[in-house]
Amino acid sequence: MEAFEGMRLDKLLANSGFGSRTEVKQLLKNGAVTVNDVRQKEAKFQIDVAQDLVEVYGESVLYEEFTYLMMNKPPGVVSATEDNWDQTVIDLLDERDRLKKLFPVGRLDKDTEGLLLISNNGVLAHNLLSPKKHVDKTYFAKIEGVVTEADITIFRDGVTISDNYTCKPAELVILQVENGVSDVEVTIQEGKFHQVKRMFEAVEKQVIYLKRLRMGALHLDETLALGEYRPLTPAELTALTTFEK
Repeated sequence: MEAFEGMRLDKLLANSGFGSRTEVKQLLKNGAVTVNDVRQKEAKFQIDVAQDLVEVYGESVLYEEFTYLMMNKPPGVVSATEDNWDQTVIDLLDERDRLKKLFPVGRLDKDTEGLLLISNNGVLAHNLLSPKKHVDKTYFAKIEGVVTEADITIFRDGVTISDNYTCKPAELVILQVENGVSDVEVTIQEGKFHQVKRMFEAVEKQVIYLKRLRMGALHLDETLALGEYRPLTPAELTALTTFEK
C-alpha cells in the first residue's frame, strides 16, 4: 500500500489560486469549504489530493502540482513577475492564475511578441533555459537590409556579438526579400540579452520586428490573439516532460 502524503487544506487552496493564506483562512472561517461534502474550517486539515473531494462554494478544487500556460506575448509588455513602470505578462493573467506564483520561463524583449511559457515549475524552467540542454528557439524576424547567403554562413559558424562572446551556431533561413526588407527565421540555442538583435547588428543589419514561434517541442498556437493564453494540451505537456530531468 502506498504511503499517504497529505497536504494542508490551506496550502492546497492557496496553491490552487483561491487566495493568499490569509484569504483562504477567511474562506474556511466563513464555511465556504467542504471536504468530501463535510464542511471543514481547520486550515491544517490534511488532504489526500488523489482521493479527497474539496469544494469552495460548491466549485471543485482541481489540484495541479504545477501550472503550464502558453501565452502569445504582445509587444509593450515585459517578461517579468513585477515591474515598477511597465505592464508585465503576469498582469495579463486572470486573478486566479496570478495567485499561483507563476513566472515567465525566460524572457522576450519588451517589443518582441510571440510564444512565452508561463509556469511555476522551477526545475523545468532551468532546464529549458540551460544552454547545456540545447533547446532550440525559433524566431520569425523582419530585417531592414538584404540578408544573404554569406549571413547564413556567418550564423552557422557562430556570430561574435561582443569582444568576449561568440554565439553558438545558429540556423538562418531566408523566407523572402522585398523592397530592402528580409523576412527570415532564425533558430538559436541560447538566450543572451537581445541576442537575435545583436546577431543581426553584427552583420550590419537591423531587426525591425521579432516574434518567437517555437521553444523546443512547443509551438506557438497561432489562434491565440496577442495577450491571450491557455493551458498546455496533454500532448504539449508530454513533450515538455523530457526537460524535467
